[in-house]
Amino acid sequence: MSDPSPVRPAVPVLDVWCELQCPDCRGALDDVRALRARYGDRLELRLRHFPLEKHKHSFAAAQAAEEALEQGKGWEFVEAVLERVKELDRAGEPFLVEVARELGLDAEEFDTALIDGRHILIVDADQAEGKAIGVSGTPTYIIGGERLDGGKSQDGLRERIEQIADRLLAGQE
Repeated sequence: MSDPSPVRPAVPVLDVWCELQCPDCRGALDDVRALRARYGDRLELRLRHFPLEKHKHSFAAAQAAEEALEQGKGWEFVEAVLERVKELDRAGEPFLVEVARELGLDAEEFDTALIDGRHILIVDADQAEGKAIGVSGTPTYIIGGERLDGGKSQDGLRERIEQIADRLLAGQE
């Protein structure tokens, strides 16, 4: 009988608390892209929703991101919406459906998901968890038990995240 293959340790997780109508999250796009490029599947970047009341389309945008995730293009959708955050400010939900169509997603299903609210519970749960662990603004990152607040300043955050990720990955060897 052959030995079972060794179980690979779970990859470190970086929770990215984000809001798709947030200019600071737009500013963090380059960092998120760089982290995804550097670590690939060695680091799980998990989108977490923290819609802020001051942004009237942020709750719908969070639901739309969940639909994009379900259709296989979550991060692509998040990046596309954040790139054009001012259009979301202006146009609201029709803009979210337009971005879905541009990315080749099922736009009708998107529209239906926003109407029937099938992703509301996920967004609500993320928001409640965020509040419970001290998230107060976006972007906020949590990795290795450490919370890094990007809402005040992004300076040095990517480097700090990389230090923690590298340490966590080294511990897996």
